[in-house]
Amino acid sequence: MAHRGFHFALLIAAVLGARCAAAEESIDRIELDSTRSQAQFGVKVMWLLSIHGRFGKVHGTVAIDRFRNQAIVDARIDANAVEMSNDSYENWVKSDEFFDVSHHPEIRFVSEAFPLQRLRKGGDLAGILTIRGVEQPTRLELQASECEKPAYDCAIVVDGAIRRSDFGMRSRRGTLSDKVDLHFEVFAIPSPTRLAP
Repeated sequence: MAHRGFHFALLIAAVLGARCAAAEESIDRIELDSTRSQAQFGVKVMWLLSIHGRFGKVHGTVAIDRFRNQAIVDARIDANAVEMSNDSYENWVKSDEFFDVSHHPEIRFVSEAFPLQRLRKGGDLAGILTIRGVEQPTRLELQASECEKPAYDCAIVVDGAIRRSDFGMRSRRGTLSDKVDLHFEVFAIPSPTRLAP
């Protein structure tokens, strides 16, 4: 009886091991296209005028798990590559009052796993956003795709908003809104593996 139980345990271990191996083999990593991808932000001054900035360097990966039919995004933004309407604004947002790029040159967003079909249909994109070394749970919104091959023929568009104060940016509260609007347009480097099902 014990002998039969031992063989049964081996069989279960073999099945589980095969499933784990299959799951690992089903994961593809798609590189983000840093030349076409971009991130933008906007914040209101005196509650009326909006100031906008653009990060020209966005890179990272999308891990596609075909076994579970889901994906995880790991996007990184070069905070020092911000572009604004004039140099004084650029220097301002790079200073320790805002992004503090001398100590925290990178902004990072790592999503939770989400269904692949959401890349086409849109929906929530939850994850951890790190700015100035501060990690905060953040919920963004994937917009429905406008083309047949999202990330290749058209951008994957993501919108959202954060509070400056959640990331240690608490200055000028009387003149500068705490809310910051975010907008991402993400492309992938052409690959045999497609992002969407």
